Amino acid sequence: MKNVIKDAMILFAITLVAGLLLGVVYDVTKAPIAAQKEKAKTEACQNVFADAASFEVYEGFTTEAAASVLAEAGITGADIDEVMTAKDASGTAVGYVLTVSSHEGYGGDIQFTMGLTNDGVLNGISLLAIAETPGLGMKAEDVVVPQFVNKQATSFSVSKTGATNDSEIDAISGATITTDAIVNGVNSGVVYFQKVLKGGSANE
Repeated sequence: MKNVIKDAMILFAITLVAGLLLGVVYDVTKAPIAAQKEKAKTEACQNVFADAASFEVYEGFTTEAAASVLAEAGITGADIDEVMTAKDASGTAVGYVLTVSSHEGYGGDIQFTMGLTNDGVLNGISLLAIAETPGLGMKAEDVVVPQFVNKQATSFSVSKTGATNDSEIDAISGATITTDAIVNGVNSGVVYFQKVLKGGSANE
């Protein structure tokens, strides 16, 4: 019995020390991790809104409300994860950065940011997470992303035979599913912008 109690006390002491050490490590690393996440978020925003000096979380945004807006518009397969207000050096709002997740990728969700100016110009998109087929869908960065630069925010469609106007996006050869997923995600962001953000607080 004494040995059992002794072993239990030793185990308790080890567990207690381990817990305390984990707590100390968490406290030490919490601030740097938060700072790194904030830096990554700012860089992601700047990739699609280089003219902005700062970014602030859009007040009142919720994923649930955004989902309702998309559902009412008949948009499925994508979600608006976050909205940031882009501001110039004087603090004036000049547009928005939306983080969008498309759930229709061949290899899973495709997440990206997209920057939209107050007057409805899509600066471009920047991929955050993608796991498509190497050599096919993974070409999205080089093939699809550049096609959204400085386009008027409108409904985009996929072309398999070559884009003939600004609203058409050339499909990746052999990876139409990936192209469709990204285009649907961008269209979701455009719909949210037109129904909620355009003419809103950024233009007041």
